[in-house]
Amino acid sequence: MSDSAPPARKIIHVDMDAFYASVEQRDDPALRGKPLAVGGGHRGVVAAASYEARKFGVRSAMPSVTARRRCPALLFVKPRFDVYRAVSQQIRAIFADYTDLIEPLSLDEAYLDVTEDRRGLGTARAIAEDIRRRIAAETGLTASAGVSYCKFIAKLASDYRKPDGLTVIRPEQGPDFVASLPVARFHGIGPVTAKKMESLGIHTGADLRRWSLPELEARFGSSGNWYWRICRGIDEREVKSDRPSKSVSAERTFDTDLSDPAQLCAELERVAGLAWVRIERAEVGGRTVTLKVKYGDFTQITRSKSFAVPVRDPAIFLAAGQALLTALFPVPRGIRLLGLGLHNLSERFDEQPQLRLAF
Repeated sequence: MSDSAPPARKIIHVDMDAFYASVEQRDDPALRGKPLAVGGGHRGVVAAASYEARKFGVRSAMPSVTARRRCPALLFVKPRFDVYRAVSQQIRAIFADYTDLIEPLSLDEAYLDVTEDRRGLGTARAIAEDIRRRIAAETGLTASAGVSYCKFIAKLASDYRKPDGLTVIRPEQGPDFVASLPVARFHGIGPVTAKKMESLGIHTGADLRRWSLPELEARFGSSGNWYWRICRGIDEREVKSDRPSKSVSAERTFDTDLSDPAQLCAELERVAGLAWVRIERAEVGGRTVTLKVKYGDFTQITRSKSFAVPVRDPAIFLAAGQALLTALFPVPRGIRLLGLGLHNLSERFDEQPQLRLAF
C-alpha cells in the first residue's frame, strides 16, 4: 500500500473561438473576413460576434442597435442552433477519445480531466495540442485551450491567448498567474462586483490577495471565501461529467431606474434574448419561467409561471416573462434590474414533449 499523494490533476479547458460566428463563416465563404453578428433583429441582442466585429467593440449580449452603431458595416445572420449542436457533438466525440471525465459548460466549451493519459501522449500539453489539431482537421474550426491543475486557472488560461491559442499554467505558476490578471477577467466576478472591487482599490488578483478572509467576507458575504481562495490559485472542484444545471438566466442592471411600461417591456425582450442564447448553449429545457425584479431601493421580488412540459420556444419564454412583468404594472417605484430565466431544468429536451406556441 502506497503512502504517496495522488498525482496533481491535469485539467484542460477547451473553448471554441467565436463558435457561432465561426461556423457561419465556415459555411458561407462570403462572410469570411467580414464583421459578423449572429442574432440581432429588432430589439434583439447579439448572440455571438466574429473577431472582425469585436475590433469595433461588438460583443455578445449587446443590443443589436448598439452593435450597428459601433459597426455600421456589421452583417447579421440568424442563429442555426441545430447546426451548432451537430458541430458540438462532433467536438465532444473527439474529447471522448481522450477521457471519460468531460464537463460541458455549453455547446462551445468544456472541462476535461486528463490526469490519466489514455492515449499515452506524455503530457497534458500534448493532449491539448492533439485535441486542437483534430478539431481543426475534422470541423474546420479553431479552439483555444488552457491547461492547468485546477478548473479556475484552466479556464483563465484558455482565454489568455485567444483565438487559436494554448496556455499551460503549472502548479508552481498558478498563484502568480492569477495575481497578474485583472479581477474583471475572473469568471464568477461579474461587471457589478468588478466595479465594487475597483472602488475598493482591487484591480488585480494581487490586489485581491492583500485582503484577509474576514475582510472579504465582510464586504462580499459568502462569496468572500471563494475570492480569497481563487486569488491564491486554490480551486479543488472536480471535473464532473454529470454536472446538473439548476437554472439558466440573464439579467440587466440599468443606468437609471425605469418605470415606463413600454420601456420595461423592451428591456425584458433584450434580456429574454440573451437568456435564450444561454439556454440553447446549455442544451436544457425548463418547465418554470422566473422573472426577477430589483427596485431602485434594492428590494427584490421574483415571479414564476410553471408549465406541464418543458418550454422550448423562445416566443413562449418571452411571452411568459412579459405576462409576469405586466402583472406588476403600474410599478410602485423605479426598477433598476430585470432578469428572466428557466428553472426546473432537464437535459436532452429534444426527446421530451414540448410546449408549443399555444401559450
